[in-house]
Parts: sequence; C-alpha cells; structure tokens
Amino acid sequence: MTNTTEDRAEDKRGASGAVQSVDRAVSVLEILARLGEAGVTEIADELGVHKSTAFRLLGVLENRGLVGQERDRGKYYLGAGVLRLAGAAAIRLDISQEGAPVCRALADETGETANIAVLDGDAAVNIMQARGAAAVTAFNWLGRRTALHATASGKVLLAHLSGERRERLVTRKLPRFTEHTITTAAELRQQLETAAERGFAYSCEELEIGLNAVAAPVRGHDGAVMGAIGVSGPAYRMAQSRLPDLAEYAVKTAEELSRRMGFPG
Repeated sequence: MTNTTEDRAEDKRGASGAVQSVDRAVSVLEILARLGEAGVTEIADELGVHKSTAFRLLGVLENRGLVGQERDRGKYYLGAGVLRLAGAAAIRLDISQEGAPVCRALADETGETANIAVLDGDAAVNIMQARGAAAVTAFNWLGRRTALHATASGKVLLAHLSGERRERLVTRKLPRFTEHTITTAAELRQQLETAAERGFAYSCEELEIGLNAVAAPVRGHDGAVMGAIGVSGPAYRMAQSRLPDLAEYAVKTAEELSRRMGFPG
C-alpha cells in the first residue's frame, strides 16, 4: 500500500507538530528557570499560545516530574526531575573531565584501549576513551552502550548496585553474544560477588570473539561507585594470563580517579 500525497502531507504536519510541542515544552522549562515560578496565564503569554495549550504542556511535564505545582496558589516551578537529569549530566561531565588524564595514562601504561563507563539505565555507556600504542586500530567504543553482563565495566557497575536493582537486572533475559557469554543468573551472581570482593572484573570474549577486558570501580565522594575504568584489547595480546597484571593497572588508575572525584579512601 503506497502513501498518497495527502498522506505524506499529513505525516509532515504531524512531525512538525511534534517538534513544535517539544520546542514549547523546553521553552516552559526555560521560563520557569528564569522566573522561578509562574502561573498558566503567564506561561501562555510568554509562549504566545492559548492557556489550554500551556496547561497541556504543563500537565505532561508535571507527570514526568519536571515541573511541580503549588496547589494553593496555582504556580508552577521546576520539579525534582530536572535536578535528577542535571545531576546525571554533571556526574558524566565531572568524571569525563577528571578522567581524561588518568584514562590516557592507563592507555599509555598498558598499550591498550582504556575506557571509562557509567551506568545508563540497563546498560553501560562509554564516556571516555584513550588508545595506547598497540591499539591504533582499536574499535571506537566512545558513546557506545554495552551489555552489563557481557563486559568488564558492566560487571563492575552491576556488582555495586543495590540488591533489588541488581537482582532485577541479573534475573532478566541475558542475551548471548558469543559462546562465552554468561546467560544464567546463577553464574552471573557468582562473577559479581567475585568482582565485588577482589575489586575488579574480567570479560573474556563474552561480548565479541577475540576481545578481552578488565575494569575496576570508580567511587565518588560518598563512596558510591559512579563508574568503571578499564582496558580492552584483542585476546591474543590480552591473554587471560596477562589479565591479573592489567587488573593491577586498572585498580591503581581507578583509585586515582576516585581520589580526583573526592573519595578519601
């Protein structure tokens, strides 16, 4: 079934309307950030829209926790959801900034690819990467979301989650990427316990055949694990016999980055 010209025009209008709604919603947040608080009429005037449109926008943002309302006065203000998003962004920016030199140093020391990863929902996302001398043709992991159960960084992040959240992620379906991927909750729990005890985690051809990795936890000022730093490389260079030595480098670097992030330990 082919789309008619009328159908395509309708789709275009729908897409345009969606973009306009997003733009207006962002404008509402900017208005509240500037004014501190505002009523529906004031926001509608600022946007140049009808009150009903402003009310619908505020309702969606309120449902998402991005704005709140003082019920007795009808005024709206920025909600806790904005703080949550801002906090997550700040953590990533801080660990990226402080992690850049130590990540480069780890890559130089090991000759492999060094990465810093943080938790992103149900995956690990790599926010910093540096390549050592032997890793000139390494894959670019920057910005890539990777499975928690199949990567060294992911196991580190999983190992230090609260029990309930960790169990939820451990007991869900664990996709198989290679013949070496852990796909049972029992085996994954065992590896996570070991990782928490020894302070680092391995991944041996569990995400991709021929790729090994080791990672250690990075802690914030309050002692909570906020990320993982480690090295990855081809299995023929990063053989399992070499991983304990690389783990020492990863742990030392993680401790240095943790100090930079305010952890006193």
